[in-house]
Amino acid sequence: MQLARSALLAGAVLLGTLAAAAEPALSVTSGESLYLTGVSSSGRMLRGSREQGVFVEGRTAACVSCHRHSGFGAMEGLSSIPPITGQFLFQARAKSVDDSDLPFVESYRGNRDPYTEQTLARAIREGIAADGHRLSYLMPHYDLSDAEMAGLIAYLKSLTRRTVPGVTDSTLHFATILTPDADPIKKAAMLEVLRQYFADKNAVSNVVTPRLRSSRQMRFRIVRHWELHVWTLTGAADSWEAQLDARIKAEPVFAVLSGLGGKDWSPVHRFCQREKMPCLFPNVDLPVVADDDFYSLYYSKSVLLDAALIAHGLADIPATGRHRVVQILRSGDVGDAAAAALASATRPGTSIDTVRLSAHGESGDLARALRDVRESDSLVLWLRPADISALPTTGTHASRVYLSGVMGNLEAAPLPAAWRSRTHLAYAVDLPELRRVRLDYPLGWLRQKRIPVIDLPVQADTYLACGLVSETLNRMADSFVRDYLIERIEGMLEHRIITGYYPRLSLAQGQRFASKGGYLVHFTQPHGSNVAADGGWIVP
Repeated sequence: MQLARSALLAGAVLLGTLAAAAEPALSVTSGESLYLTGVSSSGRMLRGSREQGVFVEGRTAACVSCHRHSGFGAMEGLSSIPPITGQFLFQARAKSVDDSDLPFVESYRGNRDPYTEQTLARAIREGIAADGHRLSYLMPHYDLSDAEMAGLIAYLKSLTRRTVPGVTDSTLHFATILTPDADPIKKAAMLEVLRQYFADKNAVSNVVTPRLRSSRQMRFRIVRHWELHVWTLTGAADSWEAQLDARIKAEPVFAVLSGLGGKDWSPVHRFCQREKMPCLFPNVDLPVVADDDFYSLYYSKSVLLDAALIAHGLADIPATGRHRVVQILRSGDVGDAAAAALASATRPGTSIDTVRLSAHGESGDLARALRDVRESDSLVLWLRPADISALPTTGTHASRVYLSGVMGNLEAAPLPAAWRSRTHLAYAVDLPELRRVRLDYPLGWLRQKRIPVIDLPVQADTYLACGLVSETLNRMADSFVRDYLIERIEGMLEHRIITGYYPRLSLAQGQRFASKGGYLVHFTQPHGSNVAADGGWIVP
């Protein structure tokens, strides 16, 4: 009996210990929901009030809207939105940023009293700072229960990062990811640019910056070595996340830089979102569109943008009972997703037939698919160069043809002469004559480093990604936080002059695609690569 009582007592103590440990975790989770979505764990929508009866609610009221994912705030014009992670809120007053051991954040002002949990709750509910003065009218007042307040404060404390994976006092570790079906030529082009850029960066990092009290930011900019880890995936796509889990445990990295995919990038996207790790501007034909995902940034929607551009062109065709859209694609390629996107974007009532060719390219299957195309049809080709070059040299009956520039290799698409007069190319980059100056810089760098131009779009995009990350890290000084890296890229991107193939790059908060539009173009000659725009820049 005594043994049973002891066992029961031990069990009660264990349960109490587990419950005490679980309570902070649950509190942080509920606070995270309030911070990121403006919804409490009970489902109650967060509501904030400002002066003169102005209210914000739900996502608009969520803390992330102003203080960002990182909690580091932002500088917006003359307005300074301060960092609100625990390490900043509860930090003792400092005479200057140089006197603080906090990481450098542009919007932080150290000459204020530290918060306690009680004064922080008052600030959130009543808009009164730690020293008793009124906070900015931009800061809403929130009516939170004690449990909700405890959860939110617990989450703000959890945002403090003592250590960041892939960051040491001497080294920043980056990965680049290659899927098994990545094009070998593109792979070689991307890796050579990455390795040379890292070598150049590390040659500069050997120069030690002097420790100057008056320029604290400068002490951290160029002294860290950049280490590149190449993660080459194998096997079926459903095994990639497990492979990446093993890689990140063996080789912790700060971010994924560039990368190259084939038909499916979604497992990599999911992995980066789950690990809360930046995946910065991979070279992929089919990016993942997920409105609530934060950690992956892409140059454009790529083949999905092609679909939107083609839908824009089809909208100009008068609707008649005889008009039909015929899409031809290879099964298992990215054209499947593009064809579905086009079908969703065309006006209601449009007749759409989609012809899926064998994934393995049976002899004559393309010619057979084209036999049923009528003169009144619009033909959309989601095909790669090998199929494009195999199109019948006699042309097509279709009145109008649309071709994916992403899949067909832009103006270098090997389209037979008889097709060119009626083909419109979806062109999700800037026109050749307009991007020439912006490409001079990467081309000059390639020549200087004696790197042959074997796939200029991939090489230019990879070089651009490296430059963006390098410039952003310089502005971050010693604030090596993954979320903050993404936020700083968002803030500085639109000010960049060298944008390669794209006329303009910008990322507003919540946007994941930096280039939003493109052209429909046509070939101006039966042979060669000269193209001209059908009209102006299109933002679907």
